Amino acid sequence: MADFSQILELLGDFSVQEGKVVSLKDYPADFPNKGLAKEEGEQLLQLGIQQLAALQDKFYADKRYSFLIVFQAMDAAGKDSVIKHVMKGLNPQGVRVNSFKAPSSLELQHDYLWRHYLALPAKGEFGIFNRSHYENVLVTKVHPEYIMKECIPGIQSVKDISPEFWARRYKQINHFEKTLSDNGTVILKFILHVSKKEQKKRFLERIDNPAKNWKFSTSDLEERKYWKEYRSAYDEMLNNTSKPGAPWYVIPADDKWYTRLAVAAIIAKAMENLGLKYPTVTSEMNAQLQQAKLALINENANGDRDKAK
Repeated sequence: MADFSQILELLGDFSVQEGKVVSLKDYPADFPNKGLAKEEGEQLLQLGIQQLAALQDKFYADKRYSFLIVFQAMDAAGKDSVIKHVMKGLNPQGVRVNSFKAPSSLELQHDYLWRHYLALPAKGEFGIFNRSHYENVLVTKVHPEYIMKECIPGIQSVKDISPEFWARRYKQINHFEKTLSDNGTVILKFILHVSKKEQKKRFLERIDNPAKNWKFSTSDLEERKYWKEYRSAYDEMLNNTSKPGAPWYVIPADDKWYTRLAVAAIIAKAMENLGLKYPTVTSEMNAQLQQAKLALINENANGDRDKAK
């Protein structure tokens, strides 16, 4: 297939439409019939990586847009794997990956969006957030005691964190992203939707495989106990923050090859929709190029005459 992004017609629509009430349970973590075999999917991904690399070259030269790609997921859903495999064909000089952990003491002295502003991509760059500002309506919603570290006026205890507090925070995030979108940042937000059964399988693999032991933390197991609470937080987030300029995509994540393929196709489609182009060479610039060419040719000729002497 010449146009890699066309495979979305085969894979389906993973986007969350604004105004439509949704839940993660509405989206499968896996498909029994995917429409293509794993081997075919892996071959298509290689084609997609090549096309993304070609598009990135034009994207960098165009200099009108930046790309912000957000990944959110439960532990072991494959965020690192997607970033590694989908983005590996891009020029690393034009890609910034930020993995946001618990905020530092310095970061807690600022508003919760501050550290994310600092990590935003410049024109012509890709910015990848491995976890993001959405941790502030996911982890903090499941563990509201973390909010107390932010020292917010009017929040003296967990009891002060009302539904209105979360509504304001969703609105703040929407304003943040709309400002970025209005100024040329293309925002794509992905939830890698892994099932609880598959997460258990991957945790056991990390424990049983010495080469993967470093990936497992007992805190991952503790967070697994809050599975229902996280699902509820994700549902609220989806219903409040999927906007035309910053849409959410819920990607099945139980099969990693399928996840990578879907993410790559969505990114490629978004890039193609930008109408990217190389800078136009004006007649004046072309004249300068020809003068430079002539100078280089004459330089070689002079060099040959010098050798002859």
